[in-house]
Order: sequence, then C-alpha cells, then structure tokens
Amino acid sequence: MKKLNIYFTAGIPELDDTADIIRLIQNSGADMLEIGMPYSDPVADGPVIQKAHVLALKNGMTIEKLLSQLKNIKNEIKIPIILMGYINPVLSFGFENFCKECSESGVSGLIIPDLPPIEFEKNYQKILQIYHLNFTFLITPETSDERISYLDSLSSGFLYAVSSSSTTGNENAVLKNEDYLSRIASLPLKNPVMIGFGIKFKEDFENVTEKADGGIIGTAFVNILLNDKDWKINAIDFIHSIKN
Repeated sequence: MKKLNIYFTAGIPELDDTADIIRLIQNSGADMLEIGMPYSDPVADGPVIQKAHVLALKNGMTIEKLLSQLKNIKNEIKIPIILMGYINPVLSFGFENFCKECSESGVSGLIIPDLPPIEFEKNYQKILQIYHLNFTFLITPETSDERISYLDSLSSGFLYAVSSSSTTGNENAVLKNEDYLSRIASLPLKNPVMIGFGIKFKEDFENVTEKADGGIIGTAFVNILLNDKDWKINAIDFIHSIKN
C-alpha cells in the first residue's frame, strides 16, 4: 500500500482545532501527517497555504502553543507526526530546545526547507540524533543524481520529492513527470520517497505513487479547512476518497 501523508497548517480554522484535525486525519486512514508551523514568509508555499499561515498567526498560533497542543494528545496518536516550517522561528525558539520539546511532544521528524544541507550537517544533525528526530530534505526535477544521493544520505524518515519546480498547490504543477519519477526510482536510495506538490485527487495520488512510496497532500486539504463550513465531514470524505 502506498503511504498517504496529509499536511495542514497548525491553528486553522481556529486556534484550538489542531487536536481535532490530527485525530480526524489519523482516524480517516492517513499513514502520517505533516503540520505546518505558521510563519510570516513561507517561501515554498503557494497562495492557499500562505493564506493559512496568515490566518493561523492572526489566531495566535505559535511554536509554543503547537507543542503544548501536541503534548496533550500524544498518547492518542499512533501515526508519525512531522513538523514542517522555516528556520528563523526555530532558531528564535532555540534549536536544541525545539528538538527536545518536539521529542517530548510525540513529533517524529522535521522538514525545514530553508535549512541548507551543509549547515545541517555541520551544526544540527547531531542534535536531531540526540533527540531521535528524523529530518527530511526536498528534491526537485532539477536536482542532479549526485545531489539526490547526498540529500538522501542526510535524510531519515523519507525523502520529499517535489513533483515540479513550483510552490505548493500550483495549478500548473507537472504531476506525471515520467523521466524524473523513473530517475528517482532507479537510484539506490536508503529512504522511502514521498511525492508532494499538486496532488488533488485519487487519480493524481495513484499516478505519482506508481514509482514512489507515497504521496503528500497539502493544499487540497487546507482548502477544505479554510473554506468549508462542514470541514470536519468534508475533510474525512476527502481522505477516504484518496485512500479507498
């Protein structure tokens, strides 16, 4: 079975909805979940997730609040939780302190797209290992085989393959990039490969995961949280539509 990873931004639609959304994602059959830590300048994200970040910050979501919400439910959650965010707020919080708190809150891994691999290797890798946290790097169709192998060697948990060189939720994301997906599949990688950016429907999910271990859905799910009054019902239906 291909793994389904659902992303949402912490603190939307309301500040205290995070725990309910996590339970909903787990109970609907997703294999893992990724939680966006709101930031004022989320450069890798498209308009929908940017809007979610703005709303979450307005609602008062912070790293402290998110970690405290996660601590409260950590014994209920059996699927891996990955936190995705940008390096500045993490450095403000204190990197080692952040890793310690993540470890105590049931978080299993991090994705920080703007942390350069060389910095990671030099300053942060050992800290993550101390607190038993995975770290995932992103690759794109432009990433060379040599670079993919290097990022795979630094990553643990999984390798995040961006379907096309665009921001999240881009309408023009090239999902079925045969050459790219075949190239990744042919490399002797140690990590499972999860494909993200632009997956909206079951058909998209099946297409991109033919040669990968799973898919990541963010924008289509966040859209439901932002725009649907009945988001709880519709979010469950959406996950079921992909998984079943």
